[in-house]
Amino acid sequence: MRYLSLACCLALSLSAQAESTDPLVAQGMALIAPFQQQLMATVKAARDSGGPQRAVQACQQLAPQITHEHSGGGWQIGRTALRVRNPDNAPDAWERKVLEQFRQRAAAGEPLEQMRYAERVDGELRLMKAIPTAEACLACHGHAVEPELAALIDQYYPEDQARGFEVGDLRGAFTLRRTVK
Repeated sequence: MRYLSLACCLALSLSAQAESTDPLVAQGMALIAPFQQQLMATVKAARDSGGPQRAVQACQQLAPQITHEHSGGGWQIGRTALRVRNPDNAPDAWERKVLEQFRQRAAAGEPLEQMRYAERVDGELRLMKAIPTAEACLACHGHAVEPELAALIDQYYPEDQARGFEVGDLRGAFTLRRTVK
């Protein structure tokens, strides 16, 4: 009985701790949709006006600015992956660990669309939300990237690792961080 009481107290303590961060987690997660929508709209508009080549140029030139615009209010937002196109987006150790967990969870059947993770780490609240590979991603991130487009990607991103994906693969994750007390 004493162990049951101890377990209940521990569970309540962890629950209270989690509840105290829930508003911040919700706040951070709410930043992802507008960020994702602007990134996708920018790439789509560029693709529609100039094909995949223009989309690569727009992504390379405008994504950092969009990322900066959506960071604020104490939050830093970005994207990362296990296989990055832009080395500036390489995961740190914590992000790599979470991405590996996402990959394992997906392999166990959990839908990527619902996958997220939040944790307090060294005075920061860190959040990640999985990005599944969609059909629209395959022109630049799939197995059969057109040779002309592949050459352009190589020009902009000589260290590119972000090809060979299939629909439903873990493409990467949105990553957010904020200092907390």
